[in-house]
Order: sequence, then C-alpha cells, then structure tokens
Amino acid sequence: MIKVNNISKSFVKSQVISNISATFEKGKTNLIIGQSGSGKTVLMKCLLGLYDVDNGEIFFDEKKYDKDNISNMSNLRKQIGMVFQGSALFDSMTVLDNIMFPLRMFSSKTESKMISRAKEVIERVDLKDSDDKYPSEISGGMKKRVAIARAIVLNPKYLFCDEPNSGLDPKTAIIIDKLIQEITVEYNITTIINTHDMNSVMEIGDKIIFLVKGKKIWEGNNQEILNTDDKLINDFVYSSEIFKKVKLSQKK
Repeated sequence: MIKVNNISKSFVKSQVISNISATFEKGKTNLIIGQSGSGKTVLMKCLLGLYDVDNGEIFFDEKKYDKDNISNMSNLRKQIGMVFQGSALFDSMTVLDNIMFPLRMFSSKTESKMISRAKEVIERVDLKDSDDKYPSEISGGMKKRVAIARAIVLNPKYLFCDEPNSGLDPKTAIIIDKLIQEITVEYNITTIINTHDMNSVMEIGDKIIFLVKGKKIWEGNNQEILNTDDKLINDFVYSSEIFKKVKLSQKK
C-alpha cells in the first residue's frame, strides 16, 4: 500500500499538483487518469522519488518516505518495478539480458540463478522461445511483455506503469492490461498505472484517481465511474462517440 497525505509540487511559480491525498491499495490496479497536463506524470514521479514534494507526506506500507535516509531509500528502490511508456529496452541486449539487467544491478545471485529467475518471469508473461531475440525482432506487444517481465524480476512490492499499452492495437492493449492485473493479484503488488485509455479504466480500474489541473476531484472504481453524475468525469470518460453510446444505452 502507498499512501499520500496532502502532497503538492510546483515548478518555479507554477503549481502542478495541489494537496493530493490518496491511498493506493495492495493487490489492486490503481489508475491515475486525467487529461494531458493534469499532473498525472508529476504525481507518479513524486511517488517514485524523482521529484521532491513541496509539502505533504508519502508512506510505503506505513513507512514514511525519507529522501534523507540513504540506506532506506536504496532499499525502497529495490522494491519498485517500473514499466515505461516506450518499454525502454536496451536495443543491444537480447530479451533475456534485458530482463536480467535489474538482477545484475541489484542482486547478488549467481549467474545461473539469475538466468533461472529470468526464465521464470519469461514464462510467466508468455514469452517462450524469445530469450535470444533482440527488441528489433519482436512486436510491440512482446516488447511490453519484456518490460513487464523486467519490472517484476526482482519480486517488487510496488509496480509503476506509465501508459503501459501506449502504441498498441486495442486487442493487444487489453491483453497487456489483463496481464498487469493478473500479476498484481497473483503477487499481491501495489500497482499504480498512469493512463488516459478508457478501455484500461473499464477493464482493470479497481481503484481510480481522477485529476484535473493538479487536483484530485474524484476517486472510485470502474463501476462507480460509469454511474457518477460528476460533469467533469462524464466529459472525460464519454469524450469519444463509442463511450457516449455506452452511456446512452445505460439510461434505456
């Protein structure tokens, strides 16, 4: 579980997020949604410790985030997995070597044990027979699977995903969303996902935080978001014609 109390962040004189309080629950897919410029990415970077907050508190499983405690922060970072928007794979490394990279950086396992662990997560994300391939030789969906495998290879307690299905076709995007949700439940991870994809919201929105101009204006789940009367939520969720039809069909 990750909990934030009244955190704010500004750059120069521009307030980007303002007094946000939220609880991101363990074993659930916690989504942060909002339009471009709403503060989603800044909020995630504050949670990751990439930005220092101006005020407020951040807790990881009841332990307060403390940037001044170097050993504590080093240990925390080993418990965090990250799936980047563009997958961020190393082009010169094979699938196996990309997944083993965090193990080589942060573990003291022997080479054989690292290979064994990497092969475990390769099988978990259904990437069999891809060990020796390079990123240029696999599809976009497979690259996302490699990114997910790399993110979970150290058995993290916290998983952050930045637009994980960006650039994928709708069918593959749903498969990747479901894979992240399955892994979250299976390993009881606290998963936080930045997204503007309404399919993700509807498919895996166990907990949803909606930001507008840096402020949290709504939270709930994917069932509640369909039934809310909040105009800002409805304007965002039903901005496309297909979701407008969904809304109309519910009223009939």
